[in-house]
Amino acid sequence: MDETKKTYLSLGSNMGNRHLMLQKAIFSIREKVGEVVQVSAVYENPAVGFEGADFLNACIMVETKFSPIEVLHTILQIESDFGRERRHSNGYQSRTLDIDIILYEREIIKTENLEIPHPRMDTRNFVLKPLADIAPQYYHPILNKDIRNLLQQCKDRSNVKKSKYKLFKNRSALFSQLQFIAIEGNIGAGKTTLSKMIAEDFNAKLVLERFADNAFLPKFYEDKSRYAFPLEMSFLADRYQQFTDDTSQFDLFKSFMVSDYDIFKSLIFAKITLQKEEFDLYRKVFNFMYKEVKKPEIYIYLYQNTERLLANIKKRGRDYEQNIDAQYLDKINRGYLDFIKGHPNQNSMILNLGDLDFVNNPQDYEKVLKQLDERILSSLF
Repeated sequence: MDETKKTYLSLGSNMGNRHLMLQKAIFSIREKVGEVVQVSAVYENPAVGFEGADFLNACIMVETKFSPIEVLHTILQIESDFGRERRHSNGYQSRTLDIDIILYEREIIKTENLEIPHPRMDTRNFVLKPLADIAPQYYHPILNKDIRNLLQQCKDRSNVKKSKYKLFKNRSALFSQLQFIAIEGNIGAGKTTLSKMIAEDFNAKLVLERFADNAFLPKFYEDKSRYAFPLEMSFLADRYQQFTDDTSQFDLFKSFMVSDYDIFKSLIFAKITLQKEEFDLYRKVFNFMYKEVKKPEIYIYLYQNTERLLANIKKRGRDYEQNIDAQYLDKINRGYLDFIKGHPNQNSMILNLGDLDFVNNPQDYEKVLKQLDERILSSLF
């Protein structure tokens, strides 16, 4: 089947993080069934037909190349992937995820395993209300009434309320809810690479640190005690100037900004490299500047073990980095982790990369993005 068909699906969850479950389901449906074109508001209602926690429900419209039976098999697998256990016993029960085909074009199908239109859709407010958001004039092919009329005539009087939650049809729409994400990490962790990938894939303005232009950096790696203070002061001046310029000028053609550094890294590195008297002076200057800069809505720290960092540093082959020792990298890791612990009000996430290779393995990249999905959703609601 080459031509796409419109199908309307009902989604529900009353177990675990219901909102996150529905959002993940939409992304999975987009990947495996077809393009998600419309998404309703999210409604909350009591369990119907059994004792259980309240449900979150929504409806989506998907353009798919698959037949109805193929769509059914796919959504059943998605339910299973999300922990749904369909039991053959009588009655309803709580579920992590419930996906039903409500309509498929104007087709009428009645088999042992599939019935379209859904046989109980006209008796369920928790289906009709979200469906009316996205298809109010869609005619039921058997009852010959549009969704608005079915909703008006529905005898279901259960308390279905529009919730505060919102669902997004794709990851780009989700990411665009933010203005600024900062991705940090130790030397060789891959923060610049990940920032570039996200910027390219999700139409973000890319803000990169211009570390290679710093004339003191090669000298610092040769003689740390002599060049630490001028290095850190020059970094701070450069970062402050660039950061304020780049983050204050939002690009109307971009969805959000993603940066491979946050200006607070200046203080982290300075604390490691400077003597106490130098650091005290440095901090006074830093505190003045830090008050003026834009803060990221989400701060991501890419954590990688020292052995892997050293291998990455060697692989990328920058001459002035080849003498970095493991102890110095360990201090940087501790500095970042202490910073995150010391700023509980900042929306920070530590992403432990472990064996993930998000550059060369698309599945690993997807794992990174899924963790970011969760953090963005939690920050919005």
